[in-house]
Amino acid sequence: MKLSDRAEEILERLWIELVENEKKYSTASGLTQGPEISELLRCGQIEIALDKVTLTEKGLEEARDCIRRHRLAERLMVDVLQVRKGLVHETGCEFEHLLHKGLDENVCTLLGHPETCPHGRPIPDGKCCRESRKQVQKLIGTLADLEPKKKVVVAYVQTQDKEALSKIMAIGAYPGTEITLLQKFPAIVIQIGKSQFAIDEKLASRIHVR
Repeated sequence: MKLSDRAEEILERLWIELVENEKKYSTASGLTQGPEISELLRCGQIEIALDKVTLTEKGLEEARDCIRRHRLAERLMVDVLQVRKGLVHETGCEFEHLLHKGLDENVCTLLGHPETCPHGRPIPDGKCCRESRKQVQKLIGTLADLEPKKKVVVAYVQTQDKEALSKIMAIGAYPGTEITLLQKFPAIVIQIGKSQFAIDEKLASRIHVR
């Protein structure tokens, strides 16, 4: 059962208070009544005793996922969509609720598994991050390291450079895309589908392939 947007926002608030600020419980006014609180109680996400609010194990997991989606959304806003900083939090809140489980993994992979949001707060890792770390290093390399005529699949893109990320998106080098390296000199030329692109070594080094 998907929680309402407001209920997810309350879970995020509790995560910051209880996990990141290391409080034992929340006594914030407004967190002990209302339809969203009833919803969280009914779903077993929170517990309330003497006006003290805590997260259950189920609530901790859900709150972690909510925070992850929110901060990935902010990262996407800044790194890809170039949203002005003053609008990042508000826009991230709206976009976060669209990142249903599964889609957030794709966004995380696209962004190269970022560890922090634009405000410097940690982004909880996901399954895609853990699997990426488990990969044997020799199985993952950059496009710049390949020999010509190699056919590979994009694993992830790793860059915080907005212009570079825009170029990578423009040529369609998304995670899971098959790429053939046609030549490395005098320029790096790759083929994606039926299209060929010339890119520089710096850009190629940001595209990690397997």
